[in-house]
Amino acid sequence: MSYTKRQFITAAFEEIGLASYVFDLQPEDLQTALRRLDAMMAEWNGKGLRLAYPIPLSPEDADLDTETTVPDWANEAVITNLATRLASGYGKTVPPDTKMIARQGYNTIMSRAAMPPQQQMPHSMPRGAGRKPWRYDDPFMPVPDAPVETGGEGELDLY
Repeated sequence: MSYTKRQFITAAFEEIGLASYVFDLQPEDLQTALRRLDAMMAEWNGKGLRLAYPIPLSPEDADLDTETTVPDWANEAVITNLATRLASGYGKTVPPDTKMIARQGYNTIMSRAAMPPQQQMPHSMPRGAGRKPWRYDDPFMPVPDAPVETGGEGELDLY
C-alpha cells in the first residue's frame, strides 16, 4: 500500500518541525501544501522522473486522500523535497540533514530514471566487417521498427 497525498504532506510538516502534536494544521495549510506537492511532482514528471503520481488536471480537482502509487524507494525523496519547499512559507529553516537527504533521494530517483533510450541503426548503415555473406542477403542493417510510446509507468499490452 502506498502513501496518500495527505500522508506525504503530514510527513513533510513533521520534517520541518510542525508536527501535528504541536501545531494543528489548518485546512488552508493542507490545501497549500497539496498544491505545492502536485506542482513538484508535475515538475519532476516534466523532467522525465515518472513515479506514477496522479497529477490532477486542475488544483480544484486535487484530493488529499488520493492514493499516490509512488514506489516505496521514492517516499523519502518526496517527503524531504516537499519539506524543503514548504519550510520558507512557515518561517522555518531546513536542517542540513534534511537538505542532504532530499538531495540524495532526488539523485536516487534521477539515477533510476537515467536509462539511455534504445536506438535502432538506420537502414543506410552497413552491417560491418563481421558480416557473414552467407547469412544475410542485404549488406545493410534492417529497416528500423516504428517506436511506440507508452508514457508514464504504463506497460503496453497488445491483445
